[in-house]
Amino acid sequence: MSCRETREWIHGYLDGEMDLVKSVEIEAHLRDCRTCLQASEQLRSLRATMGHSSLRFAPPANFENRLRTALRREGEREPGAAGIGWKWILAGGSLLGLFLVIWLAANLFARTGNGDLLAQEIVSSHVRSLMANHLTDVPSSDQHTVKPWFDGKLDFSPPVKDLSQQGYVLTGGRLDYIGNRPVAALVYQRRQHPINLFVWPATGAGDLSEKASVHQGYNLIRWSHAGMTYWAVSDLNLAELQQFAQLLRE
Repeated sequence: MSCRETREWIHGYLDGEMDLVKSVEIEAHLRDCRTCLQASEQLRSLRATMGHSSLRFAPPANFENRLRTALRREGEREPGAAGIGWKWILAGGSLLGLFLVIWLAANLFARTGNGDLLAQEIVSSHVRSLMANHLTDVPSSDQHTVKPWFDGKLDFSPPVKDLSQQGYVLTGGRLDYIGNRPVAALVYQRRQHPINLFVWPATGAGDLSEKASVHQGYNLIRWSHAGMTYWAVSDLNLAELQQFAQLLRE
């Protein structure tokens, strides 16, 4: 099965609407195609978010009785007055619907903080760099080649460390755009696992300790040190990614 066919059938597959043969074909393709697997995981994550119980609205306990009482009263009025009453009920229903939409949107944004949104942006940029085979603009393992390459392209100079002796090989760097600003993306390699290290100036005072998270199957670690914000993302196991972050802080 091709990627195009998988994209056409993936929604039905996730909804459990495919027959056994088609499901087996899709699963076989997902095992072999990382790009389609990432897309399916994103869809699963979206479905889980939209199905979260916190997005459901529970009306007050007496809402049904109040509505039935209001409808019964309107039905007892003369036709002319009832017509006016129904207009008010419809208007009230529209306002209630608008309130529900606003409440759901506010609740969703409250659950998805700035950190989560930034983490999603980091993961998306990491995946794009792998899909487009565009990990580096300046391919080099020499820190004295990579660091000067950013001069004039950014309003800051990103720290670049050589960690090849520790098993984290610098393979280059590129420009990226995260959090509505241009940032440096330094690329390291640990065996077959590429690591994207995003760097930009920190906005707060003082260093922030490491915070690890998992998004769409990727491990992320963020911290700030010496006036810079760092985000490391990779499919590398968390223990080795934490070791990588620690080496950068030393």
